[in-house]
Order: sequence, then C-alpha cells, then structure tokens
Amino acid sequence: MRENQNLNAPHNPSAKQNAHSNTAHAPTHLIDSKNLTPEYTAKLIETAKRIIQSPSDFSDSCRQKIMATLFYEPSTRTRLSFESAMLGLGGNVIGFSQSSSSSAAKGESVADTIRVINSYADICVIRHFKEGAAKVAADFSNIPVINAGDGGHQHPTQTLTDLFTISQEKRRLENLTVGFCGDLKFGRTVHSLVETMSFYNGNRFILISPDELKLPEHIKDDLTKRASRFCETADLTAAMPELDILYMTRVQKERFFNEEDYVRLKDTYILDNQKLQNAKRDLAILHPLPRVNEIAAEVDSDSRALYFKQVEYGRYIRMALILDLLSKQGAN
Repeated sequence: MRENQNLNAPHNPSAKQNAHSNTAHAPTHLIDSKNLTPEYTAKLIETAKRIIQSPSDFSDSCRQKIMATLFYEPSTRTRLSFESAMLGLGGNVIGFSQSSSSSAAKGESVADTIRVINSYADICVIRHFKEGAAKVAADFSNIPVINAGDGGHQHPTQTLTDLFTISQEKRRLENLTVGFCGDLKFGRTVHSLVETMSFYNGNRFILISPDELKLPEHIKDDLTKRASRFCETADLTAAMPELDILYMTRVQKERFFNEEDYVRLKDTYILDNQKLQNAKRDLAILHPLPRVNEIAAEVDSDSRALYFKQVEYGRYIRMALILDLLSKQGAN
C-alpha cells in the first residue's frame, strides 16, 4: 500500500478548521455532508444520546407536525428509519415509496413536487436517483429538506448514522484507521463518510477496491488538500491488521451500465471468519446495508459486527436531526 504524499505532513488543526469554516453554522437543510461539521455533529450526537436515555421525554416533541417522505428510489432502512423516527417523536408521515406512484410518473419536476409538498408538510425527506435532486428540492422549498441519498453522490444521514455508531462504540471520532472496502466509486455512503471523517484529527483511510471501483479523483484531491492520510490497495487481507474500523460496501448493480462488469466485480471481496483472524479484537465492522454477498452470514455472530446495531443508532440520530431542523423552522 502506498500512502499519499501527506503521510508525514505536520499536524495542522487550523487547516482542517479553515477547510470547513464556511459551514460552521448549523444548516436549515441537510443536503451535503459538508454541513456536518464536528461541532454540528457533536450537537446532534448529544441529543441522540438523550433520546436513548429518556425516549418518553421526546415522545410528543413533534405533535401536529408532518413529515413528507419522497422516495423516488427503493429503500428499506432509510425510509422506515425516518418514518419510525418521526412517529417516535409524536409526528405524522405522508409520502410515497416509488416514483411510479407519484406525479413524477406523469413528468412532474422535483421543483414542482416540492412546492406542492410545502402546502402539506413541515419537513421533507427526499431520495432520488439523480445527483443534485435534493439540492434542487431545497432551492424551491420553504420547509427543511433532508437528502436521503441522491444517485451516487451523497447520503449525509447515513453518515450521521455511521458517525454516531463509531462515537458510541469507539468513544471517539479521531485517531482512527478506517478501511473502506468494495465499491468506492459509486458508493455515496463512502463519499459522505470519508469526507466528513477527514475533518477529525488523526484519522487515516485505507481505500480497498479493484481498480475499476476506486474512490473518485476529486474526493482524493479534497483529502490531499486537507492533509488527510490515505492509501489505496486491492488487498483486504493485508490491510486488516491495521484497521480500527472496516466499512464494507456492496457492489451496486443499479449503478452499472454494463451488466458484465457488475458480474465480474460483484464478489471481489467477501468478508468471512477466516479474513478476520488477523483483525484487531476491537475492530468495528460497519455496513450501510443492504448486503448481498460481501459479508458472510457467519460473521453476524462476531461481536465486532455492528451493522445491525447501526440500524438502531440510525433511528435515534435521525430523530435528533428532525428536532433540530424543525426548531429552526419554528424560529423563522
């Protein structure tokens, strides 16, 4: 593995702070992981912890509030997590789970849809197959908009879920060696998380993928500008002993134009008990789900497998986000 040129760069906290100083204020929408500054993330994490400790204190926080969930792309965890979060806060939910059941099937634009939704809801969650769709929705919306995934671009609330999971299980978000394995080219969860974790001091990234699925150059350029340490390799087994966190991803069939390429690459990495023999005893194994073949079922019983616990953490951190964005809406 060859580290990037900043491996031995001197620690410069002010450089990381300045890199996101223009996003220091808490957002009124959550569209991009750049909004997730360490300060804002810490605030949401503290709220999520309080919700876990005393859920009854928050069970009526969103009474008479309505969330619209606009899912133009299939989802299980993200959609149900948001809906469960809103119901747990005492609110209500409307929306659709596929574009074919909305006016998008008749050709309605995202801009027009969100302007209609503004009359029906207090907050909106959108997932779309096109990059930038959530930004368009926010530009035309008078209510808070949350990006629940836009194409292969961003998935900031999954990043919040990942950060909360790491914070709860590792008790820190700094000085960690994080391995991202699998589809790093199209994996929006990877794009969001690696960008956000680069703002925390001392983190190092090992990017594990075949050549065809490497992290996009523009993201690596951003890491270099922030003096973040990273290296690329195709060898998961060799990287394993170094990792504090292993973030597995599936090779996404829906992102491929050529099915032959998908078939050739889909089983490149399969995590099993044998591959974990040289891993740290306190390794944290994460996965945004759904999985296909990339994590063998035998790994599920390993105490280091945290991907189903991630799902639970996701509900609480999304509750914290909903509360925060609605509180700003009420102040306007």
